[in-house]
Amino acid sequence: MAREYTDARVPYLKIAAEIRRKITRGDLAPGAKLPTVMELMEQFGSASNTTIQKALQVLKEEEIIEGRPGKGVFVRQHGQQPIEPLAYMAPAAAGEPYKWMTEAARNGQVGSAQLLDVAVVTPPAEVAAALELEEGEQALLRKLILTLDGQPTELTRSYYPLGLSEGTPMMEKRRIKGGTPTLLNQMGFPPREFIDDVSAEIPTEEEAVALELPKGMPVLVAFRVVYSDGGRPVEATLMTKAAHLHRMRYRLTVPAAEEAA
Repeated sequence: MAREYTDARVPYLKIAAEIRRKITRGDLAPGAKLPTVMELMEQFGSASNTTIQKALQVLKEEEIIEGRPGKGVFVRQHGQQPIEPLAYMAPAAAGEPYKWMTEAARNGQVGSAQLLDVAVVTPPAEVAAALELEEGEQALLRKLILTLDGQPTELTRSYYPLGLSEGTPMMEKRRIKGGTPTLLNQMGFPPREFIDDVSAEIPTEEEAVALELPKGMPVLVAFRVVYSDGGRPVEATLMTKAAHLHRMRYRLTVPAAEEAA
C-alpha cells in the first residue's frame, strides 16, 4: 500500500516552486512575461491575490524575476547558468590567469576571485579521509569567493596536505597566478583524476552570507578530490553555489563498444 503524503508547505511557497521550476527548465525563458496576477489566481485554483503576490515576492527576492512598472513581471535575463566543471580542471597555461576568469570571459562575463582566508586548520572528517591524513593531522585551507559580473557565485574552500604546501606560495595570504592547480602542476603534481560528489543542502550561515542568499534557498555543494600521479590526493575542495542561479553540467563520453572478434 502506497504511503500517503501531503505537501505541508504554505500555499505561496508551493506556487513559487511551480513558477520557479518553469523558469529553471526553460518553459518561461529569460525575458518572458509572466501571466497577470488574475491569470495566476485562476491557474492555481482560485488562489488569493495576497497568496500570488507573496509567491512573486519570493521569486523577486531570489532575483529570478523582476517587476517593470506599467508593464508586468518578467523573467530576469540571466536565467539559471550552467557551470561545467570540466572547463576548469586543466591547470592554466603559463602566464594565463585563473581559469575562472578566462572561462567567464569566454562566456561574455567578468569573473573575479577574492581570497578570504589562508590558514592551517583541523579539516572536516571527509576532507581528512580524502587527503589520507592521520588522526589529528592538520591541513592548509585556502578560502575564496568567486563572482560573475559582480555577483557572488561560489564559495570555495580548498584543503591541501601540509607536506605539499609548506614552504610554497600556497601558505601565503595572497592569490597565486593561475591558481593553486597551476602551482601544483609546476611543483610536479599534475591533476590526473577528479572525483566530484554533488549534493543539495541547506546553507550554513557562512554560505548564506557569502553568497547573499535569499531566505530558505538551498545550495549546491560539490566535494571534489583531486589526485595526481600514483593516485596521490593533492587537494580536497568544497564548492558551494546558489541552487536557484546555477546548475552543474557534466559531459560524459561513452567508450565505443569493442568490435566482436
